[in-house]
Amino acid sequence: MAETRASTPRFAYKGDRLKPLRAFCQTARLGSVSRAAEALFVSQPAVTQQLQALERELGVRLFERSGRRLIPTREGETLYELARPLVEGIDGLNGTFHEQLRGLDAGELHVAAGSSTILYLLPKIVEAFRAAQPDVRLILHNVTGAGGLDLLRSDEADLAVGSMLDVPADLDYAPVYRFDPMLITPPEHPLAGKRQLALEDLSPYGLILPPRRLTTYRLVDLVFQQNRVPYTVALEVGGWEVIKQYVAMDLGISIVTSICLTDADRERLAARSLARYFPQRSYGVVMRKGKYLSPQARAFVDLIKPDLFTREHDASGHSAR
Repeated sequence: MAETRASTPRFAYKGDRLKPLRAFCQTARLGSVSRAAEALFVSQPAVTQQLQALERELGVRLFERSGRRLIPTREGETLYELARPLVEGIDGLNGTFHEQLRGLDAGELHVAAGSSTILYLLPKIVEAFRAAQPDVRLILHNVTGAGGLDLLRSDEADLAVGSMLDVPADLDYAPVYRFDPMLITPPEHPLAGKRQLALEDLSPYGLILPPRRLTTYRLVDLVFQQNRVPYTVALEVGGWEVIKQYVAMDLGISIVTSICLTDADRERLAARSLARYFPQRSYGVVMRKGKYLSPQARAFVDLIKPDLFTREHDASGHSAR
């Protein structure tokens, strides 16, 4: 029985279709084999050989001569319409690829955070990010804790920055910053100059606290209850700036996190540490588990702490608001 032999391809250049198609497109564009050869930095015989092989493969004539110029035949015109975008696409792949990469660095970045985080923690980070990524549109979603988690889970936010007391199983939390709990009073308040400050000393004075649905209120209540110390809430109001203003007006005292105290505040308020009774508050980055960080999100996180999510991190901390 005669040995079956693999058939030899009719098209000698079949292993590299790009070269004959590139030679064909240049010849069709320039009307000359010699000019095509110059444009491709190859010899004229190489271009001629590639064109002949292409005509053999397709079984048609691709050019006819008009004076000194080569003109595509009807079949040549059809092939040129098909081949030109392919050749240009391949030849421009490197530039297009890097342009697309630059596009990945542009676009939008959605960050969820509470008012205190946006106001006190993020300004310098946002400033640095805007300087490094001027083409990225940064959207800061001012939301409370539960609202930020909803945005993460629905992929409406790329990441959240804030604080967490309880970390759900579907989220990762990497604490970065820690702040002390502080009692703030007017400068002339009796507690401002007291040498030793006990939790019981706060009982006679009304507290100004954020709304009870937020973690700050819950944490204050928990600590007083655990120590069996009575307390009074004189006013519930949202926002550290409002709370500080009302304390400065001598409408009550408050327990805040040192993140919100500025140099200007220390001129109008007296601040005493309550670290003996209240835990520090951690602030960091929250992400949905398994979430891929885009280049712009990675750049933002690196400004907070480089390589934050490239190693195991502590998933403990205290909630945001």
